[in-house]
Amino acid sequence: MEALYRGGARWAGALQAGPPPLEGLWLGLTALADPARVFSGLFPLAYGLERRVGRAVLWLGCLAEWLNVLAKWFLFGERPFWWVYESGLHSKENVLLRQFPVSCETGPGSPSGHCMITGAALWPIVSALMALASRHSSSRLVKFAPFMVYVLLLLAVGLSRIFILAHFPHQVLGGIVAGAALGWVLAARVPEERELSFYIATSLALLLSAAGLYGGMRALGTDMDWSIHLATKWCLNPAWIRVETRPFASLCRDTALALGLGLATHSSLYTQLRHEPAGWKQRAAGASLGLATLQALSAVAQPENMVLWYSLSFLKYASFPWVVMVLVPWLVRSLPHTLARPHAQ
Repeated sequence: MEALYRGGARWAGALQAGPPPLEGLWLGLTALADPARVFSGLFPLAYGLERRVGRAVLWLGCLAEWLNVLAKWFLFGERPFWWVYESGLHSKENVLLRQFPVSCETGPGSPSGHCMITGAALWPIVSALMALASRHSSSRLVKFAPFMVYVLLLLAVGLSRIFILAHFPHQVLGGIVAGAALGWVLAARVPEERELSFYIATSLALLLSAAGLYGGMRALGTDMDWSIHLATKWCLNPAWIRVETRPFASLCRDTALALGLGLATHSSLYTQLRHEPAGWKQRAAGASLGLATLQALSAVAQPENMVLWYSLSFLKYASFPWVVMVLVPWLVRSLPHTLARPHAQ
């Protein structure tokens, strides 16, 4: 395995030694594919344009993130890039490895969450675009163009993760394959509207199963926080270590979103709105307004106290489905210029 990590260090060094203009591209891609952006960016855009696709994006994003946390805990022998510093491998290989603020992540290394979660959440959108292309063109090239863009985007995101020293190449490939497989298998099996008890049970199951695994492995003597220790030791600037990159921050987000989805779909206003047809102007306005609102909520400063941090984070993400599926459609319907029925537009 050391040869695999040694080769990964060379890859990272080669990317960092590339043309300076590419640095902005890699940093931009890794920020764009942050798992949190699946819920604050991709979800409102997808739901505003197609409700079924938006729900699938949310479900797959939550499930992929939860599975990613569990996979990283199971693969506790997989090393994060901090191991390169711990072992002195970067000195042996004579590779200059520069750290960036976005690279000081505290989660274990494999598989890449950026690639896995983004890959799974994008699959319903890619499938919808391929179906749309098939209805309007008989060309196989046109039909598969969304899938080709999807693959190229994930590969570029993977390179960006190697560039900032967040992952080794094999961890990136594992994330891409896992995300695409998860999307392919589950996109058509996303649960439709269920009883509120289903969402409550799902939220609890996501949290308790992960907490049980964490506690069980700790009881067996496994140091589940070893990657946090390495990040704290080797990160160039301690201020770059962010709470939101910790595994339990991801689990907090997933449990909140699952519960919030149930509360949103069982609100009386959602029941009134869900069967109302929407024209393209209404859908575009809803996507834009939903995106802007969730970006504003995401930018709210978090307290330093850990109990308050997790409490506010839970409440914030639990509100996301209600904002996108209830509040925004109601506001858009109320705007004078969107009152016209779709056939009149």
